[in-house]
Amino acid sequence: MVHHLPITKARINLGQVARRVRLNKEYFILEKDGIPIVGIMGADELEDYLELHDPKVKASISKSSKEYRAGEIQPAGDLLASLEKSLRGKKRAKK
Repeated sequence: MVHHLPITKARINLGQVARRVRLNKEYFILEKDGIPIVGIMGADELEDYLELHDPKVKASISKSSKEYRAGEIQPAGDLLASLEKSLRGKKRAKK
């Protein structure tokens, strides 16, 4: 849920605003003279948002998407089974 709040009121109640953002996953748009100035969101969500704007992450997502569309993927279950089989083979070789 998005709440609009005058910046002066937010300053007075900053602790409560921060608690609501963290616990209730609420968003706040702070306004000055009725004009939106800044938004407040949880730190984890902000980090995710910023990460998605990282050029390296964008390139990785694009590459993965192309591989998926081309059918060049392996189901997770198959990958795990392959890894387990590989680990069992290494354990037997050590004995």
